[in-house]
Amino acid sequence: MRTIQFREALNEAMSEEMRRDPSVFLMGEEVAEYDGAYKVSKGMLAEFGPQRIIDTPISELGFTAIGVGAAMNGLRPIVEFMTWNFAILASDQIINHAAKMLQMSGGQFHIPIVFRGGNGSAGQLAATHSQSFEAFYANIPGLKVVTPSNPYDAKGLLKSAIRDDDPVLVMESERMYGDKGEVPDGEYLVPIGLAHVARMGTDVTIVSFGKMMKVALAAAEELQKEGVNAEVIDLRTIRPLDTATILASVKKTNRLVVVDENFPMVSIASDVAYRVQKDAFDFLDAPVLRINQADTPLPFSPPLIEASLPNPARVVAAVKEVMYLRK
Repeated sequence: MRTIQFREALNEAMSEEMRRDPSVFLMGEEVAEYDGAYKVSKGMLAEFGPQRIIDTPISELGFTAIGVGAAMNGLRPIVEFMTWNFAILASDQIINHAAKMLQMSGGQFHIPIVFRGGNGSAGQLAATHSQSFEAFYANIPGLKVVTPSNPYDAKGLLKSAIRDDDPVLVMESERMYGDKGEVPDGEYLVPIGLAHVARMGTDVTIVSFGKMMKVALAAAEELQKEGVNAEVIDLRTIRPLDTATILASVKKTNRLVVVDENFPMVSIASDVAYRVQKDAFDFLDAPVLRINQADTPLPFSPPLIEASLPNPARVVAAVKEVMYLRK
């Protein structure tokens, strides 16, 4: 099996779907002549031409509106945001038009559109370029939200998103585009709405998604050295959420820690915790603990960034707390 970069997996997904379906096209800032701000669309202009790989002005609201209109008229746009932080300007189109059009039109207009781009913290980019938006958009009926954590899932989830008849938001990360992983040569899809047990375990369940999976898996390895066998679940999809996989794990391990880069108030971790206490309360041997970003805009200072974000040490400490191992 090949080993390729996260960005290459996304490129393959888009290119394969564009070859398969002439109604698919890509638009966004610097996606064409510059090959993408993070080189995700490298080589696509040469293959598909300027009518299908479209550079846009720096006007997220404007080109998002064009994408929604194109989807209403039978095309399948992929709208790339250089970062989801910039997409705040386009949130009116995403929330009030893409998400609601099927219901408002009485089922007459499906919106088969994909919105994708970098999300969350990306180093020293400070508060206005470092926010996570999974919880923000997962709160909106009519939207699907996926968060690949590795190249295999990135390709398979993006292909599924492009084929979906509803709006799908693909939350990536600037800090993951260079990550490498195994990706098959042949055609495959990763279903939207199905979590993945990334590591089997018996003592505690750790749930995470996106680049925080690195934190969760690193913590699990540290815990193994101390004799704690953690099961790690990669949500992959935030909305719809695969509650069944989470509950099955918790009923086996009886403990849960959720690692989430979103702010703690009304976070993905909050919803996971609610669902587990509602449907698996009698199986819990300890309270559910959440590891979130600090409840403050992300700082610029590296030491403060480290203090703000989830890290393996915080996860290890939380696991020891739910297992009553803390001294």
